[in-house]
Amino acid sequence: MASIQMTVYGAEVKCASCVNLPSALETKEWLEAAIARKYPEKDIYISYCDIDSPETEEEKQYAEQILDEEYFYPLVVLNGEVVAEGNPRLKVIYDKIEENS
Repeated sequence: MASIQMTVYGAEVKCASCVNLPSALETKEWLEAAIARKYPEKDIYISYCDIDSPETEEEKQYAEQILDEEYFYPLVVLNGEVVAEGNPRLKVIYDKIEENS
């Protein structure tokens, strides 16, 4: 069984179109809880990246694209593929987890 790496990108300050939505960090915590309930047996690692302080090369690329307004945040990337931006939909993320398992 392959492990799944998911990263939620965002910032402490919410984007203009996301004012009424949870923060990116709250989104990450919500996804962790929902995914752990649905897939307790799967090896899924979920991390958070603040777009103002990316660490890896991949994080820097996505952070730059968000800052250049190519993507909205929170941005959810699963195994290197963008699966959600803005308000993520669990069904889409679950489908991607199934594809990557």
